[in-house]
Amino acid sequence: MLIDSHAHLNFKAFENDFDEVIKRSLSENVWMINIGSKYSTSKKAVDIAGKYDNVFAAVGLHPIHAKDEEFDKVKYLELAESDKVKAIGETGLDYFRDYGEFKDKQKEVFLKHLDLAKELGLPVIIHCRMAHDDVIEILKEYNLRGVVHCFTGDWEQAQKYLDLGFYLGINGIIYKLNLKEVIEKTPLDKILIETDCPYLTPPQAEKERNEPVFVRYIAKEIAKIKAVSFEEVAEKTFQNTLDLFKI
Repeated sequence: MLIDSHAHLNFKAFENDFDEVIKRSLSENVWMINIGSKYSTSKKAVDIAGKYDNVFAAVGLHPIHAKDEEFDKVKYLELAESDKVKAIGETGLDYFRDYGEFKDKQKEVFLKHLDLAKELGLPVIIHCRMAHDDVIEILKEYNLRGVVHCFTGDWEQAQKYLDLGFYLGINGIIYKLNLKEVIEKTPLDKILIETDCPYLTPPQAEKERNEPVFVRYIAKEIAKIKAVSFEEVAEKTFQNTLDLFKI
């Protein structure tokens, strides 16, 4: 069994065939969690999860959307009433290019997510790009569970997240950045695997659009780096995901 801990079949790239993609994934024993990036995609993630066993959802407002959409706590609370909602996010900070021009707004929205997660007793899914130091400092003020999705930091930053009790989410970014040291040194019981589909497609897939079944390539790469079997990585990351999200 495998589980894609961070998918976006609720995004436009899958609007015409998400049902087929989900059925194909489940038939290959790949479960998934679809992650919201704003209210509309959060709602769609919940709607999709309601149709299938072993498909789950997370709801949140992505930091890059913080300047053009307000975080309406009441609406997100309503979505979180579904027992298929397993986390709050993705949320965090993104200082890439011009996104960093509204850092204060991003931080304000991030804090609202963390407060909501604490209120509901749910883990958080962290998006962090070029902002690890600020994210770490903010998380120190909260006693929360969660995962740093699409981890892009160095080993020193990874250690700080691990010390806070967070998992690291590993996906196809490993084919663009050198994360070998991070993967080697991070205990397998603190790693989740993900696709971030439709983005970051592993080259082995030989497709333009990523999808949950391709999470197996991430598991194989981690197994190679850590010199363990694919089966061990698959089993452990599956259980890690169940444990974190209380599935």
